Amino acid sequence: MNTLEHEVEQLIAQGESLRVEFKSDRNSLPDRELLAAVVSLANTEGGDVLLGVEDDGTVTGLHANHRNTAGIPALIANKTNPSLSVRVETISLDKGTIAWIKVPKSRQLVSTSEGLLQRRGLMADGRPEAVPFYPHEFVQRQSSLGLLDPSSAPIAELTVEDLSPLERHRIREAIQRFGGDQFLLPLADNELDGALGLTIDVEGVVRPTVAGLLLLGREADIRRLFPAHEVAFQVLQGTNVRVNEFFRKPLLQTFEEVEQLFRARVEEEEIQVGLFRVPIPNFDRRAFREAFVNALVHRDYSRLGAVHVRLDDDGLSISSPGGFVEGITLQNLLTVAPRSRNPLLADIIKRIGLAERTGRGIDRIYTGMLRYGRPAPDYSMSDTSTVTVQMYSTEADLEFLKMILQQEERTGGPMPIDSLIILSRLKEERRLAMADLTDSVQKPEAAIRSTLEKLVEAGLVDPHGTGRGRTYTLSARVYRRTGHKADYVRQAGFDKLQQEQMVLKYIDVHGSIKRSDVIELCRLTPPQAYRLLKRLKEQEKIIQTGKKRYAVYTRKT
Repeated sequence: MNTLEHEVEQLIAQGESLRVEFKSDRNSLPDRELLAAVVSLANTEGGDVLLGVEDDGTVTGLHANHRNTAGIPALIANKTNPSLSVRVETISLDKGTIAWIKVPKSRQLVSTSEGLLQRRGLMADGRPEAVPFYPHEFVQRQSSLGLLDPSSAPIAELTVEDLSPLERHRIREAIQRFGGDQFLLPLADNELDGALGLTIDVEGVVRPTVAGLLLLGREADIRRLFPAHEVAFQVLQGTNVRVNEFFRKPLLQTFEEVEQLFRARVEEEEIQVGLFRVPIPNFDRRAFREAFVNALVHRDYSRLGAVHVRLDDDGLSISSPGGFVEGITLQNLLTVAPRSRNPLLADIIKRIGLAERTGRGIDRIYTGMLRYGRPAPDYSMSDTSTVTVQMYSTEADLEFLKMILQQEERTGGPMPIDSLIILSRLKEERRLAMADLTDSVQKPEAAIRSTLEKLVEAGLVDPHGTGRGRTYTLSARVYRRTGHKADYVRQAGFDKLQQEQMVLKYIDVHGSIKRSDVIELCRLTPPQAYRLLKRLKEQEKIIQTGKKRYAVYTRKT
């Protein structure tokens, strides 16, 4: 079986999804149905149509009319608007030949030449299907692709007189409180509105933009014109609801009231570090502020649903309607260039000073968790319709925090986010290789190696081994400072003789050992485990049965 055949077998085994569609061709699939399937994928995330496969994954093969797959790309290009280019592979499987149609994600709305416009969606039972693409969803799609800024659109129903002077005063106070653009403060009201983009001249009439309405509008107008704008603040204790407040007020007022509810639930203790007393909150205020502001600013205001702020037994979670903006994924969250679904609104909030001016608020969220020795913020529950961040309420690791603070005092600057991530992973998992860190840091190995070398020079990390088998632990100095001297010896690794004895003892108890067992037992990398087993074979202490991943090692009698 070649590579393409293996990939198709895997796609079929995984079943249909938002990115994979099976189409039966036993009765010669009509062109209209094939085009609808292709268009729906292009208007969502792109994906694959497997022609000749039943809904249950059974391969029944291509109809005679479609055996010559060379004409499929031309058919799709000629009967879609704008013209859509696809790739088609003919794959021969045991049960028949199928066509693998690879559909790219389109940056424009695509319809069939007959005007059929569809996208992929989920039915109530969780199965994917092609559903109509309605006009009110067009803005949502274009804003997620960065082709349209819905927050800059004028509100035709209102004029500048409909805006609230009180909310404009609140903006001025926020600029002073959060250190925003100070040159905005002396501007007259109309100049402030224009400078921030809160209003726009439309045929001689000054009207608020969407961002202007959300920030300066009266509650009744916001409710009427933007029913999707809602924020829920909830406090749960077990299954009991302690607080359940809903807000549909202007954004700054909503932020202030929700922040007040949050701050009332922040508890602090203090520790002495050098000459200073350092507060240790159960929730970092700056991390909360960045996460909450992100939810308000980057949410999809065309999609019904509230921004939820929830405190429960697990910690703090904040969710907002609308998935990640085009180009942002869980795999590049820390490194991708900042972008927003509502660029004007995001710019206004930054200029007010409420959000990180560099657009790297995500770094503050991570820092607010990691510097206290807590787990990194968890975005894994996010999907195509919602972005969710969970910040777990574990106890702070005071010794870890002291280590960070002392290092920052020595360097005269904050600990870089990459260093915090690496130190946090080593604290939790004890011993890691370079490859173990790439997913967490989200940078190339060269950048991670540079960060590790700086941590080694600072005396915070110790390297073990050489070459690709090199691993890292927190340094002996760190373990000594935290009162866990024995842990360092345990994690730094045993000498070769001790490792050999551990492997032989394991075989004596269990009868045999695999390389994966050696990796876990001795905390080694795969190459190190290989060399250890090879050494024992050369010493004629063990014998090998099987090869590669099927190899098993037993005592030589």
